[in-house]
Amino acid sequence: MEKRKSIKTSKKSKKSSRNASAIATKDLGRWKPIDDLALIIGIQQTNDLKTVHHGTKFSCKFTHQEIQARWYSLLYEESISRIAVAAMRNLHPELVENVQARALYSVAEEDLLGTIKSSENPTLETFQELLDKHSSIFYSARTAKALQNHWLSMKQYSLLPDQVVKPLYTSTEEQPLTFSDAEDCLVDGDLNEVRDDALEIELALSDRRKKIEIRHLENELSRWSVLVDSLTGVGITPEFDNQTLAVLRGRLVRYLMRSKEITFGRSTKDGTVDVDLSLEGPSLKVSRKQGTIKLRSNGDFFIANEGKRPIFIDGNPLLSGNKSRLSNNCVLEISGLRFVFLVNYDLINAIRHESAKTTSPLN
Repeated sequence: MEKRKSIKTSKKSKKSSRNASAIATKDLGRWKPIDDLALIIGIQQTNDLKTVHHGTKFSCKFTHQEIQARWYSLLYEESISRIAVAAMRNLHPELVENVQARALYSVAEEDLLGTIKSSENPTLETFQELLDKHSSIFYSARTAKALQNHWLSMKQYSLLPDQVVKPLYTSTEEQPLTFSDAEDCLVDGDLNEVRDDALEIELALSDRRKKIEIRHLENELSRWSVLVDSLTGVGITPEFDNQTLAVLRGRLVRYLMRSKEITFGRSTKDGTVDVDLSLEGPSLKVSRKQGTIKLRSNGDFFIANEGKRPIFIDGNPLLSGNKSRLSNNCVLEISGLRFVFLVNYDLINAIRHESAKTTSPLN
């Protein structure tokens, strides 16, 4: 019994250690060893998490809350701290040098750099002497060139103690006009536009071209093989007339099939189809040419799927490249848009009877 208990306890301890390591590695998340090193160096230099958040460049963007949580994890969670320290020790020396070279400057370091006045022209030797004299204050990775560059940045942004930031405007006369004052100075008579004859001619030609295009479209209305009628009005027109072979009826619109073969899909600038399904509803998933509906010589309607997505006919999928027969009152579902297909059997029978007399096929 004692052996069994010892085996069980050892198994439990192994499982707990595994779980702890798994939690620790999972908590690492986006944090990389170079990020932990940069965080530790930044805190040592500034003792301020906000300054580290704004001034340290990490491998990816972290929020202030994420940086604070990571710092507390490194301080108080032994499993995470142990893994992070081991990962930092395995970093390549060049990566470590790169992180140390970008370390933030402490207040004491900037105070020492401020002892060099902005009116002077210090050389590298000046900064090397300053670095040798105060080696205990400057960070161990600092070089004379790095000190010179940071001093020039402080001078550029007027951060040296002997620099005084001058106000932009010393008197009220030098202040720029506000928008309302400038508007009061405008004279309405000076705002009259000069007539541009070339522009007027161009606008007249453009207007003429638009009118010709509108007239051409009006003339083409009678030749359209598919008519779209809105069903949202008070009066609803009859389903069929003496020219309609079939109707594809949706929730908002209906499409009247007046030719023996029509194409349906989504019309774009590059090409149009006979039946534009975008008039019924959202059609982003509808192919530009989703398929065709064709009337055969025996009076049957067949649908061909030429799009990427399947078409459902009474719940049965019709895959791309396949054809299927359409029956009267069947339900078509095309990328979430539902239609009822209705056949005008009176016209079909009349055409079939006429074709039997002349012995000529319908198509």
